[in-house]
Amino acid sequence: MLAVVEDKQHPLIAAYAPSPEVLIAARALLGIAGAAVLPSTLSLISHMFTDPRQRATAIAMWVTALSVGLAVGPVIGGVMLAVWWWGSVFLMGVPVMLLALVTARALLPEYRDPAPGRLDPASVALFLLAVLPVVYAIKSLASGSPAWQPALAFAAGAVSTAAFVRRQNRLATPLLELRLFHDRAFTGALLTLLIGMTALNGVEYLVPQYLQAVAGQSPLEAGLWLLPGAAGLIAGSQLTPVLARRFRPAYVLAGGLLLSLPGYAVIALYEGVLTASLGLTVIMFCVAPISVLGTALAVGAAPAEKAGAAAATGQTAYDLGLALGIAITGALAVAAYRGEIPDDAPAEAKDTVGGAIAAAERLPDGASLLATAKDSFTTGLQTAATVSAALVLVATVLVTTLLRHVPAIAATPADTGTEPHPGAAEPVTAAN
Repeated sequence: MLAVVEDKQHPLIAAYAPSPEVLIAARALLGIAGAAVLPSTLSLISHMFTDPRQRATAIAMWVTALSVGLAVGPVIGGVMLAVWWWGSVFLMGVPVMLLALVTARALLPEYRDPAPGRLDPASVALFLLAVLPVVYAIKSLASGSPAWQPALAFAAGAVSTAAFVRRQNRLATPLLELRLFHDRAFTGALLTLLIGMTALNGVEYLVPQYLQAVAGQSPLEAGLWLLPGAAGLIAGSQLTPVLARRFRPAYVLAGGLLLSLPGYAVIALYEGVLTASLGLTVIMFCVAPISVLGTALAVGAAPAEKAGAAAATGQTAYDLGLALGIAITGALAVAAYRGEIPDDAPAEAKDTVGGAIAAAERLPDGASLLATAKDSFTTGLQTAATVSAALVLVATVLVTTLLRHVPAIAATPADTGTEPHPGAAEPVTAAN
């Protein structure tokens, strides 16, 4: 409930932000509120649906709800941008949050950890100090910074990571339950979420930019071209529980990952609006099992009282994968883009394709720069798709290695000859 209350106010701040700094701060607050909502809903699902088959179906519906938002958001946002000012897109969330605020208390049950402990601010700080320097280091590599800067940032991230792990092992109620990683199913699920989302977002966040900056689509047109991808994610999410009842999760996950490779290949090898939309649709459909089964396995591998911690950890892996997708493949895409921009081009043209478009409009011979910038951005997108395909292969190997013994969701321990995880309520966690 607190997250819902907070999330109601921050879109208004973002919509009427008087400066970029205020907008960034408002977006950060929105991220904090969203980070509280998603694990909370997953925790509720894990408590409300103790049967593993029902839980997988419920999580599939949860992913479908997110997918519908992905589908509707760009279209409505495109319409609002076409008829109103840029800040109006943030107002879309206000009615939704008001509705949730009014109905949540009456509709949602309440579950609490009997011994929740206290939040450790030092752990939060160490976690940020572990992640942010690594992201900065990756970005520095692409920007051509002196070698000592990314090296120092990586070292700082490594030291903070070691300190974070040491502190979690000493705390009675740690921020991150490292003991959950003793379960192979939990570890495999989180690695699948992390790497799979890194691969997906390495392409997904670049395609809308390609549609608008390179193909010249309006925000509304680009949103419409993204609809098939969201539809693919919805269809894949609904199909996943059906397949997981007949086949082991490792087979469903690995099959989806391998079938997504043609989607990455289409984007990496061809140009055009249709191929970008088609490739993204194939990818979204095939990676849907990661969101459904990865989350279900992570939550199911934890004792009932730690379901919230498992859900939060799974969501952290998911979100961290999305961030790393932008950091890693984004850095490579930027490097590929800058490598093809002429040295005598304006400085802003070397930073982004948007800067190149703005610079080309001011130059008498800007058509040449514009064409080069569009070709360079296309090269960057194709590079990102190639790297993402390689990450998919890595995720496939991890899935088949760590999750191959986890039984199908409809199976029981007696069917598979495995023993359930101590403290876990579901047979899906067997296979350590």
